[in-house]
Parts: sequence; C-alpha cells; structure tokens
Amino acid sequence: MQSLASTIDGRRKGACLFCQEYFMDLYLLAELKTISLKVTTVDMLKPPPDFRSNFDSTPPPILIDRGQAVLENEKIERYIMKSIPGGHNLFISDKETATTIENLYSKFKLMLTKRDEPSKKALLVHLRNINQHLDKRNSRFLTGDTMCCFDTELMPRLQHIRVAGKYFSEFEIPEEFGRIWRYMYHMYQLDAFTQSCPADQDIINHYKLQQGARMKKHEELETPTYTASIPATLQQGARMKKHEELETPTYTASIPATVDTNHYNNNNGH
Repeated sequence: MQSLASTIDGRRKGACLFCQEYFMDLYLLAELKTISLKVTTVDMLKPPPDFRSNFDSTPPPILIDRGQAVLENEKIERYIMKSIPGGHNLFISDKETATTIENLYSKFKLMLTKRDEPSKKALLVHLRNINQHLDKRNSRFLTGDTMCCFDTELMPRLQHIRVAGKYFSEFEIPEEFGRIWRYMYHMYQLDAFTQSCPADQDIINHYKLQQGARMKKHEELETPTYTASIPATLQQGARMKKHEELETPTYTASIPATVDTNHYNNNNGH
C-alpha cells in the first residue's frame, strides 16, 4: 500500500485520514497472517519517477496487490472487503453505528472554519451521541469486542479532533465523555493504530495547509492592492517549516486520570 507522506519531512506518515483507515484495515489482516503488508510513503511534492509514470498525479492511498493497483477510496474499500482474505470480516453491517459516526468529521471541519460557539456545540452534540452509543453497546469497540471498519474510520478522526481541535480552537473532548475516552484508551493500546498514526505535528500541518489554501482562494477574490514595504517576517514561513522539520515528532495518547479504563458495566460511563 502507498500512503501519503508527511508534509513536513516527506518521509514519515502523513495525516491523510483515508490512508490511515486502510492502513489499519490491512494491518489487522496482516496480524491474522492472511496477508503480508508493506506500506510505503509518497511525497507528492517530489514523487519518485516510477510513481509519476504509473499513477500520474493520483494521490495515495493506493493499494497494490500482486501487481494490480487499486485507486480511489471506494474501490479500495470494496477490494479489501471482497478480494483480500479475511477482509469481509472487517466490513460488517450495522446501520445504527454507521448513522452514529456519520458526519462527525464534517462537523469538526466546520468548527475549524467558523471557530464559534454554535459549531463547537454541534460537534459536542455529535460526540455525546457517540459516547451514548458506546455506553449502550457496553463493549470495547463500536460494535463489539473486536475491531471493524467503523473503528478504523472513527478513531483517526477522533485523533484529529483531539490534536487539531485543541491547537486551532482550544476544543477538547470533555472528560465527562468517559466511554469515548475509554474507547480511545483501548485503541491506543493497539499496534494497528499506533503504527498507522501520524505525529501531532503532521496532523496540525495538514490543517495549516488547508487553511492556507482557503486563504489563497479568499485573496483571489480580493481587490488587488500594491505595496512596496518589506515585512520583517518575510522569511518566517520558511523558518517555521525548517523548525518543524527539526522537531522530534510527538504522539498524543494520554487519557484523563478520571477515566476508568477497566470496566464496562458500570452506570457512570458518561
């Protein structure tokens, strides 16, 4: 599988949600020894020549199985489900769970854009619903005591909410959502998540780049102005990137001390 590389150093794992989701799916199958897995990162700013010749400008994730390349997210998901040994076990049908986690990420993105109380409240309501769903199911993961496709979808998004939400909007998942925190605790113990998880810095830079793109689009609509002054911070962006490249990557995986990580059947899970 080919995954997007870090936008900071071009080598470690990038913060593409779909790349991590399929990485986790395949890692779980590799742990069961139904497949052998190799993941390579691709720096889209400097893609290797063979990547350009084979895939043009198509960004990862790209699944390659016995020489066959599968592109596009829906096709990759379908291929894992139908053509990878054991893959069908990950893709279970559970309408309630699907509905509960649906649109969580869009609410998070809206909060990052607006950074106002209504958007924060909408995200909190959605997280509360997930917390209640976990409470009702009373299990380690979303649908039971084994992971499925819903978990590989939800947990990377929760990590982005945790890291980028705090950085850009001072948003934190409330400690009172004890079921979500317990869920995240168990996910942090799994190699499938820790091996696929991008560094905090890469998650943050992922959204910095998106915000930069939005700013550029906004600037294109502005009335042109002309100035001849040289700002003192002219090289700040370049220096910041260099500073980020030299940073030791960090991976947030702490859990509030108030969270009971050992039990499921108490009535104080929220």
